[in-house]
Amino acid sequence: MLTDVGGLLVTLCRHDFGLTQEDMLTIILMMACGIVVGRLLRKRRLAWLSPLTTVLIWALLFLLGIEVGGDDRIIHSLSRLGAEGVAIALAASLGSASLAWGLWRWSRLSGKKGGAA
Repeated sequence: MLTDVGGLLVTLCRHDFGLTQEDMLTIILMMACGIVVGRLLRKRRLAWLSPLTTVLIWALLFLLGIEVGGDDRIIHSLSRLGAEGVAIALAASLGSASLAWGLWRWSRLSGKKGGAA
């Protein structure tokens, strides 16, 4: 089973993202190191960490935008990708709202029955 998962991971990395097995190992090790350091420092107050994380995320998004802007294939397919993105976002929002409304309605009906007894 583990070899199947590993083989699938290697296949996905090579074909979809252009990552090698070593790249994936580096990513997993960096995440594991961050978890270990986080656990060791959990008692300390790291007030500077949240603003630093925000700045780094903005920088990564900016760099991603530069990379996307430089790729003609992505730029030419933005209208198709955008339409699919909007459709997925609308479907997800409508689905979430419908289920939330149904749960709210169910909880109100259950509350009335439980409260009267």
